[in-house]
Amino acid sequence: MAMATPSFEVIEGDAILKGDKLILRGLMFHGYHGVKPEENKLGQKFLVDIDAWLDLRSAGASDNLSDTISYTDIYRIAKEIVEGQHHNLLESVAQRIASTTLTKHPQISAVRVKLGKPHVAVISPIDYLGVEILRYRSIDVPK
Repeated sequence: MAMATPSFEVIEGDAILKGDKLILRGLMFHGYHGVKPEENKLGQKFLVDIDAWLDLRSAGASDNLSDTISYTDIYRIAKEIVEGQHHNLLESVAQRIASTTLTKHPQISAVRVKLGKPHVAVISPIDYLGVEILRYRSIDVPK
């Protein structure tokens, strides 16, 4: 018999996913991730989408950048990780982006990272293959 998800996670998750967020779409970087030798040698394009949940009321009222997080800060985190150290799995790359974003920006309560490879050797045409992860500060960031 499957165990029910603790109610605090469901309530928190629902509240977060209905809240304010910063949205970064269609980020493209060249990286060297994968398990095949040619992926490590030649590299390839990676597509990244990021959602970062935080309260944007103060920024909306003040019109001050200091009351929010600059999109470019999150962009730089993704760029450094995707273009940086090799990882075998997309899951690992996405996890690093999420955990670094949560660690560097305590105002963010949750982050979703979607990471895709558009150039994968498969038989039929595709947009991309990839992963999507959702991480919560209260669950995934050590206190």
